[in-house]
Amino acid sequence: MDANKFKKALHEIKPVSFILGVLLCVTSISMLLPLWVDIYYGNSDWRFFFYGFLLTGGVGFTTAYFSYHKDMQFSARKAFCITALSWVIVPMAASLPIYFSEYIHISFASAVFEAISGITTTGSTTITGLDTAPPGVLIWRAILQWLGGVGVIVMAITVLPYLQVGGMQLFKMEALENQKALPKSAKLAVNIVMIYFILTLACFLSYKYVGMSSFDAIAHAMTTISTGGFSTKDASLGHYEGTGALIVAIIFMIMGSLPFLFYLKVVRGEKSVLFKDSQVQWFFVIIAFCSIVTIIYLVYNYNFAFEWAVKHAIFNVVSLVSGTGYASDNYGLWGSFFIVFSFFFMMIGGCAGSTTCGIKIFRFQVLTSIVHSQLNQILFSNGTFVPKFNGRRLSNEVTMSVLSFFFVYAMSFAVVALLLFLNNLDPITALSAAATSVSNVGPGLGDIIGPAGNFASLSDTVKWILCGAMILGRLEFFTILVMFTPQFWRK
Repeated sequence: MDANKFKKALHEIKPVSFILGVLLCVTSISMLLPLWVDIYYGNSDWRFFFYGFLLTGGVGFTTAYFSYHKDMQFSARKAFCITALSWVIVPMAASLPIYFSEYIHISFASAVFEAISGITTTGSTTITGLDTAPPGVLIWRAILQWLGGVGVIVMAITVLPYLQVGGMQLFKMEALENQKALPKSAKLAVNIVMIYFILTLACFLSYKYVGMSSFDAIAHAMTTISTGGFSTKDASLGHYEGTGALIVAIIFMIMGSLPFLFYLKVVRGEKSVLFKDSQVQWFFVIIAFCSIVTIIYLVYNYNFAFEWAVKHAIFNVVSLVSGTGYASDNYGLWGSFFIVFSFFFMMIGGCAGSTTCGIKIFRFQVLTSIVHSQLNQILFSNGTFVPKFNGRRLSNEVTMSVLSFFFVYAMSFAVVALLLFLNNLDPITALSAAATSVSNVGPGLGDIIGPAGNFASLSDTVKWILCGAMILGRLEFFTILVMFTPQFWRK
């Protein structure tokens, strides 16, 4: 490579490395809170958060400082690189205090798995004995999910629509509707973060009101509104049976599953906008349908008390559909019907522009509209039928994008499941681990990784496979896959 080509390549890399440096600085500053928590509770793990703060902050500041220049320009290719690399590099840095903890003896693969599960808001864990785990590590896991949740919202609103990933270009118009009041993406992101913070505060106060300690309320507020699902208790929110914690969690898991862009409209006086949106309507219909089926099943087959069945059915359905992954009971013991039923609805996810994961409601709407149009075309061959979303015609570009997403989702699930089978996992564990990692849900099914278990006993090889699957699913597949095409690097 001659000097001019090297200089040009360096100029291209600088905007990417600058943003990554800034994100590492943010990660390092975030380590100060668990550091203070460990000091407050007299836990010696504070040293590792301090070392992590110095190392991550030093690398991040140096990278950002030497990469900055006034005329930085960002292209789609750079945006793809920043998005993909940030969800790999930040968890690697975030895993260091967990790996070096004196009280949690886990492998490096397990520590990275825990950090990636946190930042992707998956909620799968490799840590056993959460009831006695160091407070700094517990609050650090919650912080990672909180940061990951807000990062997902900002990415979904300001980046993915313009990268045309998986049909997200549909929501360009939603962002543009706010251009007059919020002329810049940066201002839009700031407003979203403020709403996210206010909802987190409201969730914290609600948990405090129903009897949680301040520590548990803070940790659960961050992991509820981010629909992440990390808990400070081995029994998850089932530990708080008999309090109002389950009701609080249901309310705020649902709030985290709704489009945050619409909260801005509510603040501006458009109070009915949420319930006019077909995405939101579908979301509530799915929650209601799955809950009613589960309630009838539990009462009819297990003679559970109706009130108990209603509370636990709604809680666990909302938790799984939203991808939060909390559990109020070991639903692995609710029979084969619920296991199969939940296996499918845990992949659905919430609304676009929320903290949730999974396929997302709008893609099912687009797919349904395509099928409806095709049926009409068969019945009335002389007519012209165009798929629609929210009353607007869908372009061929959008429909192909959504159909491609379903295909890639199915193929990714199949490949991950096959790799897990090759590592000698039983069918229920392999299939549910593949589904929960690709969909970023959290717990799987079965005795090993079900709601009463965790991922600690899986091999390091399996954990690395699931790490890749969690990142792939969180970034909606194409953001990662496009980087493996030769054409991407020739642009």
